[in-house]
Amino acid sequence: MIYPIVKLGDPVLEKPAETVTIFDDELKQLIEDMFESMYAAHGIGLAAPQIGISRRIAVVDVTFKEDPNAKVVLINPEITHMEGRQSQSEGCLSIPDFRENVARALRVTVRAQNVNGKWQEHTGEDLLARAFQHETDHLNGKLYIHRISALKRDLIKRKVRKLAKAGEW
Repeated sequence: MIYPIVKLGDPVLEKPAETVTIFDDELKQLIEDMFESMYAAHGIGLAAPQIGISRRIAVVDVTFKEDPNAKVVLINPEITHMEGRQSQSEGCLSIPDFRENVARALRVTVRAQNVNGKWQEHTGEDLLARAFQHETDHLNGKLYIHRISALKRDLIKRKVRKLAKAGEW
């Protein structure tokens, strides 16, 4: 099932998501649906709040279906190590058509549970590190626009309000 992507302005995006405690077939189906929804929206990462579900679940595939082994499921993730620095243009499925340079760690290690509840560690560099940080931010109620200057953030929010008023958001 493909879920619609929730956009900036929906309160679910700006509140911390709830911890996952039940690892069952329903969760496995939700994760499959999240990958399907992410691919349909042409994304490389998706957090459950972005489909209106306040649970600490994120899916990532920086290869966009090219490498089936690159699919990563993060349940209740915590970033345990960060090093280096990168600044790249970043976008978000929940803020379509907007991009800004965002400073992030170059290499990160994230500890998260898999679909069966088993704890695992994933280390990523460059784009994968950026995706881990971006999706973990979503689960903590933060968007990439919280990591840019207040002036740029206000400009984006003003444009979004204008689009919403015109019925285009």
